[in-house]
Amino acid sequence: MINCAPIILASASPRRLALCQQIGVDIIEQIPAHIDEKRISTKELAKNYVSRLALEKAMTVSASYQDNLVLAADTIVVKGRRILEKADNRDKAKTMLSLLSGGRHRVLTAVCLVKNQQKIGTKLVTSIVKFRYLTESDINNYLDYNEWQDKAGAYAIQGRAACFINFISGSYSNIVGLPLYETAQLLKNKC
Repeated sequence: MINCAPIILASASPRRLALCQQIGVDIIEQIPAHIDEKRISTKELAKNYVSRLALEKAMTVSASYQDNLVLAADTIVVKGRRILEKADNRDKAKTMLSLLSGGRHRVLTAVCLVKNQQKIGTKLVTSIVKFRYLTESDINNYLDYNEWQDKAGAYAIQGRAACFINFISGSYSNIVGLPLYETAQLLKNKC
């Protein structure tokens, strides 16, 4: 159980809210931060990119809620040096899943805690995921369920894509979108 002042979650994600509730974080409101999520350049490293987005989300919401703690996170999928952002259409989602098929990729989540537009703390977590080989039928069937929408790497581990995954190293909750252990430690040490 986390003993912390009530927190604003800078996200509209029902998954992140449920994960916060799972560890006893008192979320008083969910406020999505509408920021530009594009990379600064193709040379921006994945860890810098995801950390920047989490901080920008927290700062954006904190600007309107100065007296509240604001928790924000961002998750990306990385295959080699290629960052797989959220697919905005079925064709891009299919390309991403084809790229992930039969190999390992990294899932990075940055978590940031802010109050009064001051960064209190951040955590960056990386997990490794391996997909089994996916047939074209596997991919098309998965895409038909629309779980790929609004998901980094075009999949949700907590959904039907779970049957694609034959190896995980690291935090499962990180892959869902909020690393629980690290988030709890951040809140415990900074509240």
